[in-house]
Amino acid sequence: MKAVVIEAYGDKDQLVEKQGEVPEINADQVLVEVHATSINPIDWKLREGYLKEMLDFDFPITLGWDVAGVVAETGAIVTKFKEGDRVFARPELTRFGTYAEYAPVDEDLLAHLPDSIPFEEGAAVPLAGLTARQCLVDVGNVAEGDRVLIHAGSGGVGSFAIQIAKARGAYVAATASGENEVWVKALGVDRFINYEMENFHKALEGFDFVLDTLGGEVQENSYQVLKQGGTLASIVQKPNEDKAAEYGVTAASVWLQPDGENLAELAELMNKGMLTAVVGHRYDFSQTGLRDAHAASESHHAKGKIVIPIHS
Repeated sequence: MKAVVIEAYGDKDQLVEKQGEVPEINADQVLVEVHATSINPIDWKLREGYLKEMLDFDFPITLGWDVAGVVAETGAIVTKFKEGDRVFARPELTRFGTYAEYAPVDEDLLAHLPDSIPFEEGAAVPLAGLTARQCLVDVGNVAEGDRVLIHAGSGGVGSFAIQIAKARGAYVAATASGENEVWVKALGVDRFINYEMENFHKALEGFDFVLDTLGGEVQENSYQVLKQGGTLASIVQKPNEDKAAEYGVTAASVWLQPDGENLAELAELMNKGMLTAVVGHRYDFSQTGLRDAHAASESHHAKGKIVIPIHS
């Protein structure tokens, strides 16, 4: 099979095409024929070597941890899926990622992809969508009537977080640049903050939950927006516990836990038309395409998700 791999840490030029064997699966795994994958910051952070102490994989490494496709083979004890099923997942972090024509995925991390959802859209959801869902639901306990602030509403996690929060009945404010105002508002935000023109921490107050996707000064200023007893969840930087205590709020750092049941919840929202993936960029499944895709992600200016179609 064809895969795009790295054989050493470094810049995007380390991404190269290779021909290799189709991965073997364990008894509790499914082999997915990959129809599409997508790019996430963890891909290029691992490529650069920033995560090698946490994820010390042997080379070559196939990056990519989003997948949508069709079940090609099932392990001996798999019961929930069969050959031909449309599925999507955020697989475990191993060196056998999804920049490949086939990928092994644990059964408990898979979910059925609704027939109405194209593979490209399905591939855009798992990592970013699960991250948003776990921040809002598991950490923030966001409920009807809550006031929620989402930073970087035009990004992958932010765009899903807006929709999930609205589906739960929350009032949602979101920050983004002015050029993204129209489509971020179309996701359902009640209050749009153009960060180039307005200071969110001066415009907002009394919020129940903040999703920090940026860290630094944005995180520091976010405490001012929260009411006593509110919650901040960050996916980029460990919050300052002293600062949280000063404002009387809870602050947590969130590291995604892949989960097929959580993903099935998102699939249900997708099927109801309450959650859609904004695919802003598509690149070819080649070393050139993947290099360009990584460059787009590293720019921090990509609109929505970056998707790589593989099997048509």
